[in-house]
Amino acid sequence: MIGAILLIIFLALVNQGLFNFFEKKHPFFSRKLMNRLYLYHLLIGVVYYTYAQFNPSDSIAYFNRPQAESLSWGDFFGTSTTFIDFISYPFINGLGFTYEMMMALYMWIGFLGFLFAYLFFRENIPVKIKVFKKIDFLILILFLPNMHYWTSSLGKGAPIFLGLMMFAYALKDPKNRFILMVLSSSLIYFIRPHMFLFVAVGTVLGYMSGQEKVSLGKKILIYVGLVGGLVVIQDQILAVAGLEDSENLAADFQDFSENRAAELGKSGSGVDMSSYSLPFKLFTFWFRPLFIDAPGIMGLIVSIENLIYLLLFGKILQKSFLKFIRRAPIAVKMSLVVFLSASFAMTFVMSNLGIIIRQKSMVMYFIFFVIYYFLAQKKYNKILKLRKLRSRRIKQMEVV
Repeated sequence: MIGAILLIIFLALVNQGLFNFFEKKHPFFSRKLMNRLYLYHLLIGVVYYTYAQFNPSDSIAYFNRPQAESLSWGDFFGTSTTFIDFISYPFINGLGFTYEMMMALYMWIGFLGFLFAYLFFRENIPVKIKVFKKIDFLILILFLPNMHYWTSSLGKGAPIFLGLMMFAYALKDPKNRFILMVLSSSLIYFIRPHMFLFVAVGTVLGYMSGQEKVSLGKKILIYVGLVGGLVVIQDQILAVAGLEDSENLAADFQDFSENRAAELGKSGSGVDMSSYSLPFKLFTFWFRPLFIDAPGIMGLIVSIENLIYLLLFGKILQKSFLKFIRRAPIAVKMSLVVFLSASFAMTFVMSNLGIIIRQKSMVMYFIFFVIYYFLAQKKYNKILKLRKLRSRRIKQMEVV
């Protein structure tokens, strides 16, 4: 435990170096906010650690697997679960990290995801937005407890979240953030290959239809990098569902999704989604549990957060949103495609509320970004309209 405490203090000092770098790079950067966010994330991490002491937790298996005597570090190099073991191996076997120290390390990795999420939002959206009358939109979503809970422990949640948010941040300036883009793409692919597919498709579609004027060199860099990468690793992506040798992808994916949903639905928090319509499947993935079907005390807490998701989502259910999307920039269209494609795919294989709560933490920040940008654009348009009216009045007064 002492080792974990010392590591947490050391990582807090590392944070200060990172904050110095981003303060110089981005005038909007708030060191005070990020320090508070780190303490908050640490608190949620302690909650998760305490829960894991009395309940089954995947984090224990993630700690034990790299210690198998018959396997070397290279044996763990691969995709999905084994890649997490590959990352953990040198810390556990080389540096002698304890379970508590590994939890602290992955908690910090999850925090870095929130750091890049903050940069992604603030760099693209300088306008501040209040929701529910008095609450700052960005502060609200940065401190949602469920998002921190699933990214504060040893496992896939923290590094995949970091990869996704780092990629979103790098997309703003891929030429100068090329290393970040390669690193984040690698994290996404090796941890969840199917998420790399959604991110690649969303990015390419965003660059094809975004309102910005993008140089030919930048387009070639994105297209060749992502589309070429998809072609090279298509078999590995299909292998996630055992479809690498499939001759009928549609039929085989349907069989896979039905079997997977049946397996996940066997637990106490399972829900039979096989008879649900697509809209209700998506509603279940995005907003359930919602009080009446909440599994335990944890489910009630998540229900409050899901209600916030639902209320925020309701802000884009208007005709002007469709017009906004048609003219939206690359980052918005990429975020929407990633969110919808990942949600669509997961609704066919998820039938367990516990798994749903965990999995959707990967993609919810993408729809938050879309909602935030939409509200900011509306506010900016109102400001421009008021300025024009004020200018007209001043001109009229000068004429008189």
